[in-house]
Amino acid sequence: MSRRIELDISESVWQELNRRQAEIGGDLSHIVDSALAGVFDLERHSLFQVSTSNALVQGVFAGAITVAELRRHGDFGLGTFAGLDGELIMLEGSCYRAGFGGHVDPADDAREVPFALVTRFSSDLEETIEDVPAIHALTSAIDRLLPSQNLFAGIRIDGVFGSLMMRAACPALDGEGLLEATRHQSEFQADDVAGSLVGFWAPEYSQAVSVPGYHFHFLSEDRGLGGHVLDVRAGSLAVQLQTESDVHIAMPETAEFLAADLTGEHRDALDAAETTSHSG
Repeated sequence: MSRRIELDISESVWQELNRRQAEIGGDLSHIVDSALAGVFDLERHSLFQVSTSNALVQGVFAGAITVAELRRHGDFGLGTFAGLDGELIMLEGSCYRAGFGGHVDPADDAREVPFALVTRFSSDLEETIEDVPAIHALTSAIDRLLPSQNLFAGIRIDGVFGSLMMRAACPALDGEGLLEATRHQSEFQADDVAGSLVGFWAPEYSQAVSVPGYHFHFLSEDRGLGGHVLDVRAGSLAVQLQTESDVHIAMPETAEFLAADLTGEHRDALDAAETTSHSG
């Protein structure tokens, strides 16, 4: 999301802006935005991740960071809460929890998070995608927009969704890993609802630490409904994409993480937990 401002600047600053534009290209808005981000020490095109996907698969659900700390690293992202208690959605600097049936509440700053990805979102590319009959059609269309298969990307998608199949993780039982816990997740459908998909694309090589491919959470426009997206159908959707040139991973120092066995191949379990519906 961008904001428009009008202001007076000195002739010398105006001349420098024009000189910089001639030198590096791009529009003036982008140059000013980048300069101000530097002044305020805001990391751009930088992905901050808490813990690893392998740890999540193994059931390392203890809180490693608070929502307040997470918000210092980004204004856009997704994850879960301690104990696998719901889906985390961060949009435009606000953090939300989607729980049973997709009910959404603001997430308190003191709430703890075991796994999340956040970034400061400022799109590099904006496109419209038409006629989305299923999630694979959406991801195939976004595939064509990705500048590289080797860079992480943040993805925001806005529109009216004809149908959304979603889930919200319910608190894990003692000793459960991610795959077992998602078998008793809350699954639900929403029709004709306006809102946003908050998502990321991760390269294949990142599978030891992240969720390869696409990962989307939904938040309705009225901030009342949300969840982890399993399938989607829509007409016209506005897509914004930001590549991430920097990746920072904060490893938990909890006893649970330090004692976990994170060796071995967990890709199949991760894929099943992320994409499989257990309804019916």
